[in-house]
Amino acid sequence: MARGFESKSVESQQEEAQRRKTLKPAMTMEEKDREARRAGLELALAQTQAEMGAACRPAHRDMLKLRLEAIQAQIRNL
Repeated sequence: MARGFESKSVESQQEEAQRRKTLKPAMTMEEKDREARRAGLELALAQTQAEMGAACRPAHRDMLKLRLEAIQAQIRNL
């Protein structure tokens, strides 16, 4: 009997997910491009922050700090 309840639960979850997809308005190409760009910038931001944690030389840290600020500015401008 437990299996019957599980399958009904899964089925209702799938129906709910499908319903949510149909309720969302479709994104325009510009919106998709903006979201893709934001995702790429957020990955670059995370990578730069990780590199800053591992940087030993002050000159390298300074360069990474400038890169971090530039990425943050690009994210703000989106």
